[in-house]
Amino acid sequence: MLLTLKSRARLNNGVEIPRLGLGVYQSPPGRITQHAVKYALNIGYRHIDTASLYGNEADVGMALREGGLRREEVFITTKVWNSDQGYDSTLRACEGSLRRLGLTYVDLYLIHWPVQGMSDETWRAMVRLSEESKARAIGVSNYEIPNLKELLKSSDVTPAVNQVEFHPFLYQKDLLQFCEKNRIQLEAYSPLTRGERLDHPNLLAVAKEYGKTSAQVLIRWSLQHGLVVIPKSIHEERIRQNSEVFDFQLESEDMKLLDSLNENLRTVFLS
Repeated sequence: MLLTLKSRARLNNGVEIPRLGLGVYQSPPGRITQHAVKYALNIGYRHIDTASLYGNEADVGMALREGGLRREEVFITTKVWNSDQGYDSTLRACEGSLRRLGLTYVDLYLIHWPVQGMSDETWRAMVRLSEESKARAIGVSNYEIPNLKELLKSSDVTPAVNQVEFHPFLYQKDLLQFCEKNRIQLEAYSPLTRGERLDHPNLLAVAKEYGKTSAQVLIRWSLQHGLVVIPKSIHEERIRQNSEVFDFQLESEDMKLLDSLNENLRTVFLS
């Protein structure tokens, strides 16, 4: 699979999303996030993932403006939080995010978590935002197969993306296959297990074989499974290392070994 930092995946509505991005979950608002985003953009990242919950949309917007790139060169994702779900409130939430980002549109707008009894109205609002070009693509996050089936049954518009926690220790194979079948791009957050399994012996052995770090192997594993991947870091060295995953390819036996590490490990829970 020939990939580069410029590689993109084509979503079901024709929009192209960079395969590797920078996540800013828990990146503190202010200069730290601004610096991390600017550094990432400077070394070639073209995809930044934020959310209203994170409290750093304004910093992402400032870094984007100061980065010197044209708006259309950078793919920006944000999300509607649970307490803002519903038709009118989702529309207002998007306007608030756009205002904080200093943008007229986002490239991808996601429902952050499924909220029982709210999904239909929230998704109707998402469709309207897409029709009004406030979001070039719309999707969901943390949706499992039953949530996706319910949404697909209630709407003619299929989500472009489902962003979930995904790594070898949470290898959601059935969800991946369901999304592939329904042309929903799966996107991996917390692909590095938030550091909890970076010292796993099997992972370390594979990393040593390729002369790479455990984190680089985890990112490459997700890429070779066809995912979009958004590792998070605020440190320059790690942001750079996370992008240095395009000069090697995991052999099939190593992919199978990593696939076998699943233990349903979740590091992120609905707060």
